[in-house]
This record gives sequence, structure tokens and C-alpha cells, in this order.
Amino acid sequence: MGQPKQTSSVTPLRAMSCAVSFAVLTGLLLSQTAAFAQSASQPANSRSATSQDNHATNNAASAAGFDDETDDTATPAANGATANADGAQQRPAVPDAQAGDDITGSILDEDIRRLNTREAPVDEALPRRRAAEGASTEETPGIPIGTFVLRPSVTQSINTETTKDDNTTQRRAFLETDAAATLTSDWGRHQLTVTSEGAWQKNVSGEGEEQPSFKLNSDLRLDLPDDTTAHLTAGYNFYREDTDDPDAIANAAQQSDVQEFSAGASVQRDFGILRGTTALALTRSIYSDAKLSNGTTVSLSDRNQTTGTLRGRVGYELSPALIPFIEANIGRTVYDETQDSAGYERSGHSYGAKAGVEVDLGEKLKGEVGVGYEMADFEDSRLSSIDTATLDASLLWSPIRGTDVNLDLQTSIQPSTTAGESGYVSHALTTTVTHQLRDNLVGTMIGGVIWRDYPTDSTINDELVYTAATGLTWNINRYLDLTSTLGYELTTRKEGSDSQQWRAGVGLKLKR
Repeated sequence: MGQPKQTSSVTPLRAMSCAVSFAVLTGLLLSQTAAFAQSASQPANSRSATSQDNHATNNAASAAGFDDETDDTATPAANGATANADGAQQRPAVPDAQAGDDITGSILDEDIRRLNTREAPVDEALPRRRAAEGASTEETPGIPIGTFVLRPSVTQSINTETTKDDNTTQRRAFLETDAAATLTSDWGRHQLTVTSEGAWQKNVSGEGEEQPSFKLNSDLRLDLPDDTTAHLTAGYNFYREDTDDPDAIANAAQQSDVQEFSAGASVQRDFGILRGTTALALTRSIYSDAKLSNGTTVSLSDRNQTTGTLRGRVGYELSPALIPFIEANIGRTVYDETQDSAGYERSGHSYGAKAGVEVDLGEKLKGEVGVGYEMADFEDSRLSSIDTATLDASLLWSPIRGTDVNLDLQTSIQPSTTAGESGYVSHALTTTVTHQLRDNLVGTMIGGVIWRDYPTDSTINDELVYTAATGLTWNINRYLDLTSTLGYELTTRKEGSDSQQWRAGVGLKLKR
């Protein structure tokens, strides 16, 4: 019995599959050709016809798990393929030969195609990061005392000094202890600042005069209503007169110890674009006896004096960074003794005026410069008046980050106690450069010159004093520094011998 003939459905299915594949392929080719024709008829940078495709492309890239920091539109364009919203189908990649501005220009964002991308607006820019504080600029935490913060420091150093005057040379090695402290209030309004510094020396070998010193200053700032600020100041200064000082006693084993007491008050008020300042300062100077090499003493009480100065200033604010001003002052000096040991009446008056400008450019430049005139006269007719043009400047300049240049120029009249001499005009210029060599290493260079200009009828010749010094401070940590210094001083005279002094030292500074 014959078996029935079996028919298979594989062949019809294959035929249907081929037909469907052929139809799909034909549709894709036709749609691709239409896309090419449409893109060729539009400008290369037009993206209006493909904005919806871009949106679908971005969503597909996010669904596929691309990194958020990678641009969502750049990656599919580079690969030449995009995914649908559900991620189930993919379009065929565009051949490299057909990739061009006509295609990528409609997919890529304009800013991505630019090599020089746009800068963000100022209001959208990220805030600038502050430079990290290093060991050399970081402030110590201090010691809290009620509503104050105390920051003390102590430096112990060993030094050597060589002094040459004419044919006499003296050498000494000495220990020096320097102490300093700053006490600052932490109030919501007003502020009190107290600063102190002192030095004590002890010779360990050789010969030479020890130079102790101590200084204490306080400043109470009062923030008053109506844009008014008041300052109450007080101070004390102790030092030993330098052998090279014109008023020093010749061949003295120990010069006079000088004590200066000071007090002052000032009021500053803003009147719109005008700024007015009135200040009163009082200074009291007391001189001890000088000790001679033979053991005797010389009384210098005839140099004790009290000086009062009244000063007024008016400034015109062109801008917060530029304020021209005019200033005038008047002073009165009264000696305890009507006549000094040589029979001269040295009490007198002083007058001065100047015009200048205050500059405040933030961290780059700050200070003031002024030119003027100053005069001093004396009650004794035998002492001639002294007058001079003045040039004063006090500027802090920072040319680059980590470098500070402090320029100080002062013109002043210095009265004399030498018999028959009125005094001299002092022109002093000092420049200090501080540079941060490393994060924990700071270098300092100091250079200065003082011109002591005596009147033409004086029997004393003019003098020039040159100073130069350099130092390094290595911050071992926040509380300990290693310091080193090297200095030189030269005094030249038109008549008489010059004098020189070398000094070098190394020490440790402990701060809190």
C-alpha cells in the first residue's frame, strides 16, 4: 500500500521570508535616498529638519548607559549609529565616504563642532578658587583670652657683630632674645589692638655696646554713627641711643637710655565725596645719664621734652581707589629746662603743609604720596630756623603673587642738642622686598639710605648712612621657624672717618 505524498511548508516560508526581506531592503534604500536628497537641498548648518532625530538620539544614548560627562550628541555622530527610544532596533551606520557636513552638521551641536568653544558668561562662571595657605602665610590660632586673641612669639638667636670706626675695630658675639605679641579684640563693633615687641642682648665674647629695646602700642577704634570713626592711641618706646647718632656722647661706654610716652586721638568722618580727619598727638621724651669709659656719668636731663602736634586733613574722593588730599599741621615743643647745659633755649614751634593722594588698588598697590613744606623755629635767636621741602611716601606694592615691596620715604626736621646747632633735615628712604621662595621659605631684602642735611651755616658736615640686609625664614611648622640674617651699615662723612658695621645671626622662633 503506497504511502501518501507529504508536502513541507519550509519552501513557502523561505519564499515568503525572502520576499519580506527584499521589500524591507527596498524600503530602506528608498528612505535613505530621500534623506540624501532632502539634506542636499538644505543649507549645511540647518538643523530644523532633524531636531526630533536629535532628541531621540540623546534619549537612546542615555538609555544605553553613556557616561554623563560625555556629550550625548557627539558620541552617536562619531559612531555613525543611533538607537531608538526603546533600544530594540538600530539604524545602519553611514559609510565613511558619505559622512560630511551635510550629515554631521544636522546632528552635532554647533559648539561641539567649534575648535574654540564659547566662554561661559561671567555670571555663569565658577567662583575662583582661593590659593591654599602655606606655612609661611598661615596665621597661628593664638590663645583665646575672653573676647581677645593673644598671638605671642619668642625668637632666640646667636649673633656676631664687627664694628670699624677709623682705625678702631670691635668684635663681639652676643645672644639676643626677641619677644613679640599681638592682642586683638573679637568684638562685633569697635576694635582694640595691642602690639608689643622687645629685644634683650647679652654679650658672650668680645667688646661692644648692647642694644636693648622695647615697644608697646595700643589702638582703640570706635565705629561711631554717621560714617564717623575715632581712634584712641597710646604707646611706650624704650631704646638705647646709637653711637652713630649725631647727638650721642663721644667715647661713652654706654649711651643714654631713651623713654618715649605717646598718646593721641583722631576723628575721621565722610561727608559724601569729602573726607575729613582731625588728629592730636602728644609725645613725652625722657633721657637717662650716659656712662663714660672712666666710670663717670653725664646728665642729659636738659634734653627731656614734651611735644604736641595738631593735624588736619581734607580728602576728595574721586573714587574709592583714588583720594587726593591736603593736610596742615602745627606743633609745639617744650623742654623741661628753659636752657640746656650750653645755655640755649631750644623750645619752639613747627609748621607744615602738604598735598598728596591716597591710593587703594587692593592687593596690588596701597598707600599715599605727598609733597609739601615744613619749618621749625626756636625761642633762642642764636639758633637759626630750619625749613625744607618735603616728599613723603608710604606704598605697599605686590607685583606678583607671593612678592611684596614696601617703599617708605620720609622727610623730617630733627633738632640737635649740640651747642650752637639748630638741627638737620633727615631724608630717609627704605625699601623692603619680601618674596615667598617656597611654600615654607620666605626671603627678605632691605635696603635704605639716610641723608642728614645740615644747614649751610652749620659746623657739622652732611652724613650719608647706607643700610643693606637680607634674611631667610624657614617655617618648620605652624609654631616653629628657623631664621637667619645678614646686615651691613656704612656711614660716610665729608670730613672725618667713615664707620662700618657687619652683623650676622641665626635663631629659632617659637610662636603660638
